[in-house]
Amino acid sequence: MKLAVIGGGGVRSMFLAKSLAGRAGELGITSLVFMDNDETKLNIYGKMARKVSEIINPEIEFSLTVDAKQAVMDADYVITTIREGGDEMRVRDERIALSNGVLGQETTGAAGFSFAIRSVNVLADYCELVRKYAKPDCRVFNFTNPAGVVSQTLRDMGYDFTYGICDAPSGMLNSFASLYGAPEGSVKGEVYGLNHLSYFKSITLGGREIMPELIENDEAYSKTDMCYFEKSLLRERGCILNEYLYYFYYREKALANILNAEMTRGEQILSINKSMTEELKGIDIENDFPKALAVFEKWYGIRENNYMASETGVRRETPWHFDIHSKDSGGYAGVALKFIEIKNSRKPDSMILCVPNEGAIEGLRDDDVVEVTCTITPEGAVPHKMGEVDEQNLEMIRRVKIYERLASKAIREKSVRTAVEALTLHPLVNSYSLAKKLMVQYLELNKNYTKDWK
Repeated sequence: MKLAVIGGGGVRSMFLAKSLAGRAGELGITSLVFMDNDETKLNIYGKMARKVSEIINPEIEFSLTVDAKQAVMDADYVITTIREGGDEMRVRDERIALSNGVLGQETTGAAGFSFAIRSVNVLADYCELVRKYAKPDCRVFNFTNPAGVVSQTLRDMGYDFTYGICDAPSGMLNSFASLYGAPEGSVKGEVYGLNHLSYFKSITLGGREIMPELIENDEAYSKTDMCYFEKSLLRERGCILNEYLYYFYYREKALANILNAEMTRGEQILSINKSMTEELKGIDIENDFPKALAVFEKWYGIRENNYMASETGVRRETPWHFDIHSKDSGGYAGVALKFIEIKNSRKPDSMILCVPNEGAIEGLRDDDVVEVTCTITPEGAVPHKMGEVDEQNLEMIRRVKIYERLASKAIREKSVRTAVEALTLHPLVNSYSLAKKLMVQYLELNKNYTKDWK
């Protein structure tokens, strides 16, 4: 089995390689190809990923390439994780929004639309290559942000072999398992909503419902991503929230925290990645991997401990270490591998994916891409029917889904008017005049991508 990674020169490539190599034997993966159009980063982070794979499973054929056609040729599965425009454009996306008094966060905020303008057509080109050169039943797992808009648009363009993936819901469930001292994967959840805007309807451990006690558990508010919320909010909602809902329920706090911080999250990552890359350029990855790994651990540890710190004021202080041989939590590679595992076993099992709604959440269209618990069968993903859900939660979901639908239409039709409509309805913009100002600035920023927009 061949698996290709588009964006294999990213700083998180070692995590991918660890997950993939660690489970390659049981899943039948024999060939890994990491592709990136940034040769400098591919020769640093791609080589580090290859080294990790060699240490874990030297039997895997692992190659690096800048040729996308070569990467997807005869592939069984493809993971896409690209950042078109690089970290610099993320910073500008977010600063434009902030300059207008709007949250810019690159997935849930207005900056996500600008990112999607750059990402979608590039991903569509890769999907065309998959359609032409990969195996006929090849599946593409998209981790490129904003995953909600990107997944919706790719499906609207006819790429029905694509699935949006995110490790936030599974990561939260694993944190609950840790809280209970239970094995990883033992806590299950019924999730409904959109990417980075989802709600847990049920959380079970060994078949026992534990969500009400989690909401009341003070320890959960210090040891899991429930730390971003007040207990009173979760009591009122009657469920546990995806961490990114912080931006919706604490909008003014998030905006104030970001504006008062020395750097935005995007600026932090730009600075960290530039410093790390420059230091790694001077190291022979092949022959002095321990030194390269020490440099990576230093900078990535800073990145991890500052996760959502600018927005929430909550900074982590956990020592960070990349242990090649430790049990792997999977991350977003784990989501893709879970799909492959279930499909290979031919025994239906459940997982959380971004897929067409098909009646799962009442009040949404069948072709709306949602983030929901699915049963995976040899034929694909079947979303669980959620039945009646809280009307306030549904209203939030519907509002953002209308934005995502219009964002997809705007990108596909290259329509400025539709883009303004989309941003006007976005709850974190919520203003026609602001939407118009944002689009003027985002069209100028992305002028190399929007020359034929009208």
